[in-house]
Amino acid sequence: MSDSRRASGQDGEVLALAHLQRQGLRLIARNWSCRAGELDLVMLEGDTVVFVEVRYRRHDAWGGALESIDARKRQKLIRAAQFFLLREQRWASHPSRFDVVALGASPDLNWIRNAFDG
Repeated sequence: MSDSRRASGQDGEVLALAHLQRQGLRLIARNWSCRAGELDLVMLEGDTVVFVEVRYRRHDAWGGALESIDARKRQKLIRAAQFFLLREQRWASHPSRFDVVALGASPDLNWIRNAFDG
């Protein structure tokens, strides 16, 4: 990935994190990695563990940020979340969900709660 694309993705994560924190979510982990993949943000809303995938697309020509989360990507996120809950036992008994924060060319941020089932 080029440095400019990586910077845009990181900038998107910073914007998403700030937005979610303003909405009352608390950060548990950022860019949490395991052999199954990476979780952009792991947050807590009430007692619910929220796995947040942040998607940034500069242009919609190849599909928007939401469309980029296909079945294969969802399965990767689910597996990574399972590893997270195995390693971080204190969160294993909490309810959990998968959210997506999509950012694009416009300044609008689109937060989709419970974007897909895990």
